[in-house]
Amino acid sequence: MSRMTQASPPMGRIVFASVLGNALEWYDFFLYGTAAALVFGPLFFPAGTDPVIATMGAFAGFAVGFVARPLGGIVFGHIGDRHGRKKALVITLAMMGVATFLIGLLPTFEQAGYLAPLCLVILRLVQGIASGGEWGGGVLMLSENAPPNRTGFYAAWSQLGVSGGFVLSAAVFYLVQQLPGEDFLSWGWRLPFLASVAIFGVGLYIRGKLPESRDFNNARQAKETTRHLPALQVLREHPKAVLQAMGLRLAENGGAYIFLSFSMAYAKFSGLSTQLVLLGVMLAMVLEAFSILFWGWLSDRVGRCPVYAFGSISLMLLAFPFFWMLDTHEPTLVYLALILGLPVSHGAMIGTQPAMMGDLFPTHVRYTGLAMGHEIASIFAGGFAPLIATALFASYHGAWPVSLMLVLFGALTTLTLLTICGPSHAQGSVAAVAASD
Repeated sequence: MSRMTQASPPMGRIVFASVLGNALEWYDFFLYGTAAALVFGPLFFPAGTDPVIATMGAFAGFAVGFVARPLGGIVFGHIGDRHGRKKALVITLAMMGVATFLIGLLPTFEQAGYLAPLCLVILRLVQGIASGGEWGGGVLMLSENAPPNRTGFYAAWSQLGVSGGFVLSAAVFYLVQQLPGEDFLSWGWRLPFLASVAIFGVGLYIRGKLPESRDFNNARQAKETTRHLPALQVLREHPKAVLQAMGLRLAENGGAYIFLSFSMAYAKFSGLSTQLVLLGVMLAMVLEAFSILFWGWLSDRVGRCPVYAFGSISLMLLAFPFFWMLDTHEPTLVYLALILGLPVSHGAMIGTQPAMMGDLFPTHVRYTGLAMGHEIASIFAGGFAPLIATALFASYHGAWPVSLMLVLFGALTTLTLLTICGPSHAQGSVAAVAASD
């Protein structure tokens, strides 16, 4: 059935509501990554533990959230494919807001012993389940309402919400870090988490105003919605597409969490100012918010594959120079490293990714297919990347093994692109866009 069977609601309203809702939810999720790098180690692990080992423990909790994300993808993919994208997104936001608020109320190891890290891990699991269902729904609310010749551009707005959430979380943590060190460790770190109460209310109101996806409504009217468990149908009918989605995710997600989370831990243990890196990350993410839209627009003009390949190959080229620039401790070079890593290399991939992954699956199982491929890969690429990177740094006392990780991620994603993009893919994409114009 044609994508235009049912009239589309105004894209401006959908974009505004989707981006703001996504940003508020990802604000909650990213808070843990920042806190894991800066405070969770000493607060939630036994006194006297080596600082690097304590940070590894905090990043292990970070990884737990990613392990839970495929479960969230399956659960909310089922809800989204059977009952609608909007319903799934409202539930994920509620779960994320409550879990994040409760993290702000947790006792520390000194106050509650091993119960403290246990509760932290449980709440991180809830965050992971919620975020596993968030990404696919956020993407589809935009891509399934967009004009066919502008899917890349409009789908890229969903990633703007992800960037906005990180910038917001980093900015709030930067502000509370201005408190005296003792106050920050005792109660200041809790404020960004407790602020989730307000975010929860605003986000639910915004999500409630979103219309349902046009493509989903069209499929439902044509009785094309799945009658079976969507996850089993995806694995039975589209296993190659799931693997391809995972491969696309490796370089994008692995690179992002090295640049975002591990870079702050690396700064902490190498004598580089963590506030300088945090400022650099915020600057890079603000710039990436604009570059994501550019890369999405460009993918509509020249094809998804050339743009994505630029991102994965540039990640490999930047793998070693990134840490060389950090090691100079020169603010300009630190900012340059983060700008090349995030708005340029990562931006080219994440700006193109929503539309490219969406093209791999049919409408009636698209939510589940997107969520499974996206979230299973996030366990290895995003969840364990900071933990493995910190372990490598602790073992080899240098960043070169982490650089090799980035090269490996980039190579695997580039090989995945070769399985998706035939020799005439780019020309066909341009011809299709020209025809639609």
